[in-house]
Amino acid sequence: MIRRPIVALAIVALAIACSGASRDELGAPHEVTPAKQPDPWSEPWLAVERERYLTDGTARRAALERSLTRPENTYSRTRLDAYGLRTRGWDLLPVWNPRSRPMTADLAARVERGDPPIDGEPARALPELWDGAVPATTAAWIALGQRVFFEFPMRAEAVVEHALVHQRAFAESSGVERAADGSVPGALVFLDVDGEVRVGMSCALCHSAVESGTVVPGRARRTLDYGRLRLSYLKEVGGPIDPRTARRMASWGAGRADVTEDDDEDPVAIPDLWGLRYETWLTQAATLRHESPLALAIRQETQLIDSNHQLVRPPRELVWALAMYLYSLTPPTDVDAQWAPATQAGEAVFDAHCRGCHASRVLGGEPVPAWSIGTDPSLAEGRGRGTGLYRVPPLLAIGRAAPYLHDGSVSSLEELLSPERLAPTYPKGRLGWGSIPGHTAGMELDDAARASLIQYLETL
Repeated sequence: MIRRPIVALAIVALAIACSGASRDELGAPHEVTPAKQPDPWSEPWLAVERERYLTDGTARRAALERSLTRPENTYSRTRLDAYGLRTRGWDLLPVWNPRSRPMTADLAARVERGDPPIDGEPARALPELWDGAVPATTAAWIALGQRVFFEFPMRAEAVVEHALVHQRAFAESSGVERAADGSVPGALVFLDVDGEVRVGMSCALCHSAVESGTVVPGRARRTLDYGRLRLSYLKEVGGPIDPRTARRMASWGAGRADVTEDDDEDPVAIPDLWGLRYETWLTQAATLRHESPLALAIRQETQLIDSNHQLVRPPRELVWALAMYLYSLTPPTDVDAQWAPATQAGEAVFDAHCRGCHASRVLGGEPVPAWSIGTDPSLAEGRGRGTGLYRVPPLLAIGRAAPYLHDGSVSSLEELLSPERLAPTYPKGRLGWGSIPGHTAGMELDDAARASLIQYLETL
């Protein structure tokens, strides 16, 4: 009897609030103008998104669920069963601010000699990656994210250590490259969670290239032959490996690796990281919708958790910083690209034949059914990250992004647009003899239109 008037008043108040009205001093309702929301990607907007990611477990869980294209695959199920549950799962893992150093020339020399990577007490000799100071500007977040990109251990990586010890020529020919200063981008020395000092890898091992001695962050390491590195390591230590797996690793070649969560044979080409801010889908199989920075941050956070054997989780401040750094990456200016009348003609060809799919600001697009592309469907249909789809990739710096297609099966733009590669007896395939099916768009062009299109693509 006493509660009903209170409930009724609460309902009236809620109705007034939801209608956008309030009451003045005399109790008369009047309209309230909703507060203007900050513009997307402005500093205030990023501050709101950052706060949601850092402090709001409900928002993180909701963002995860919205991002998963197919909740049934292994990638999605692993995260749905463990992430954003607050009172259980990965939220309860200890926060790990790793002690690490990038692989400088002097550290690489010690590893090559077989010496301990550092002297003295490990916990004192290696600095913590983050000093705990929270950046105050986007520029400062980006600077911190750059350190995470190069210095946060994805995991201990014995194959990289083996390559450095084995011989320098083998390491570099397998993609464990040196910069001009003798450093090894993407390799590091760190104090593992078990208290042992180990050689590890960061994001930069796959997603930075060395060109004329200069490190180019964001460019795929297309020289990295991870299958070859693993086979050499297993042979050296006498590790068991069945012949079928060995054949698969040997077939990957440079610039490809099988990173999925199943045993299917679906190696993918390492992608460039340009233009992520404008990408609406992540991974070649469009496994993740990229609706907000939370989606990218959660993708990076869960990758670091999973790759470190689900024993620790990174500080979320470092994950946010990494996301901001990834958004900042742009391809270096290609001084060789020239705009000419033929290039203008090529843009017209692109508008007529390509822009229907490559329509976004970075010339990517919405994912399409794998069958409609006609390439190897094993990744799109696999248990690990399969969605039945392939994303339309962005075309920034596409002229220097060979090999092409999600599996890296096409070696050049000329080959991509050539109908010759569809022949059952095609002899020049990057991955071996025989047809390279799929992506027939552009094959109908005559020689002049095809040449002008390629010239235009090389300017992007």
